[in-house]
Amino acid sequence: MQPDRIERLAVFIDGANLYAASRTLGFDVDYKNLLAHFRQRAYLIRAYYYTALLETEEYSPLRPLVDWLGYNGYSVVTKPAKEYTDANGRRRVKGSVDIEMAVDVFDLAPHVDHVVIFSGDGDLRRLVEAVQRRGVRVTVISSIRTQPAMIADELRRQADAFIDLTELAEHITRRQVEPRQRAVGGAPQGGAPARASVSRATPAEPFREAPDLPE
Repeated sequence: MQPDRIERLAVFIDGANLYAASRTLGFDVDYKNLLAHFRQRAYLIRAYYYTALLETEEYSPLRPLVDWLGYNGYSVVTKPAKEYTDANGRRRVKGSVDIEMAVDVFDLAPHVDHVVIFSGDGDLRRLVEAVQRRGVRVTVISSIRTQPAMIADELRRQADAFIDLTELAEHITRRQVEPRQRAVGGAPQGGAPARASVSRATPAEPFREAPDLPE
């Protein structure tokens, strides 16, 4: 394609929504592979990642992911999450990022040809409609292969295209690596003592437990 004919693309990711959908479908997202996938198909103007963070916690399991994304090609947008206790006494966290996403999508719309939104939230339908009136094509990525479906029917109908997350899985999933064999006693055979492995969040697996979807 000629340079002036290459489609200008922007990607917008609701982090909690994508995490919940991918985990329900049984795979982990590798955000490096996700970025590469879209860069191979268009001129990627910007890739946004949205998430809510609890400010009351000294350490958030999301922080390593947020830091990694910020240094590796993503524009990260965070907001304070709200913590509450439900009727059953369970600790819950909510933090919708719809407004933050809507503002950025609308601001960037005059500069792109195509917007890709990773979310199934029906509240985004009016945003999609408004962006379409500006001549921008909108693709929504979520899943209908879960019970119940992760995407609201009105959002799916409004989008120019819908892609089920399962169709992207092979392109954006973490590459599985076989673990090394370690000798009993903590040292490999014929080598130096094995280093203790550090358990921490990674770009592919940022959470220890699945968060609640924002309301």
